[in-house]
Amino acid sequence: MAKVVVIKFKNSCKPYYFSAGGLTLKQGQNVIVETTRGIEFATVVNPEKETDEIVSPLKPVIRIATQKDEETVARNEANRPQAMKICRQKIAERGLAMKLIDCEFTFDGSKVVFYFSAEGRVDFRELVKDLASVFRNRIELRQIGIRDETRILGGIAPCGRECCCASCMPDFRKVSIKMAKTQGLSLNPGKISGLCGRLMCCLSYESDYYATAYKKMPKIGSAVATPEGTGNVVSVNMLNMQVRVKIEREGGLVYRDFPVADLRFKRGGEKEEREEDEENLENAEKE
Repeated sequence: MAKVVVIKFKNSCKPYYFSAGGLTLKQGQNVIVETTRGIEFATVVNPEKETDEIVSPLKPVIRIATQKDEETVARNEANRPQAMKICRQKIAERGLAMKLIDCEFTFDGSKVVFYFSAEGRVDFRELVKDLASVFRNRIELRQIGIRDETRILGGIAPCGRECCCASCMPDFRKVSIKMAKTQGLSLNPGKISGLCGRLMCCLSYESDYYATAYKKMPKIGSAVATPEGTGNVVSVNMLNMQVRVKIEREGGLVYRDFPVADLRFKRGGEKEEREEDEENLENAEKE
């Protein structure tokens, strides 16, 4: 069983696993680790995680960060605004159709990474030369998508909380409009889209539950047999597993709520209709 330490980089919420080696680490402590990108500064999240799920060799934590290391990180962070300003000026001079999102200096200061978004591919070879002549360092320009842009910039989501991708979600999840349909949500793009303009990541959180509950519920508008007579489904509540039914009685209409277990309805024939609806939704999403 490998004894590992869980760390996070910068403001990222994604955990990474490293070997603690012979070091005694504490939660919240800053450490220096080696990654594929080189030597980096990180923070300990869990100093004593024991797991037998990790089989590949883990890279060790090199050492506990010193005050000098923290000063280096602070200096790199202080250089970001000026680096962003210079890069924007160079982009404007070259007339490139790209939007600068963020930049970061590697811990050892040997490379500057600029993140940008653009509608298509951008030839930034001359821009790299311009930036290299200014910073006297290796320059890397990395194009990111709209969802990554929102993750970096952050913001308040429609729910009133900070965007999940920027606060608590380690990786992007696959989200489809079928999830919104299954959960009975409005298919108005303005109501189910996040700040990035894509479907909200939180649609996937309870997707498995709703997918199971959806199969047990009658279709809205379909006829069902209730303890009080036959009626038509008006709405369904998949959290409480209840169905609101409209029943004709003595020349009037009565609305009653019933547990789905107390109803009898045809399940055969609905499958094809649902599959057709899902297929139409998937096609609409692709368009």
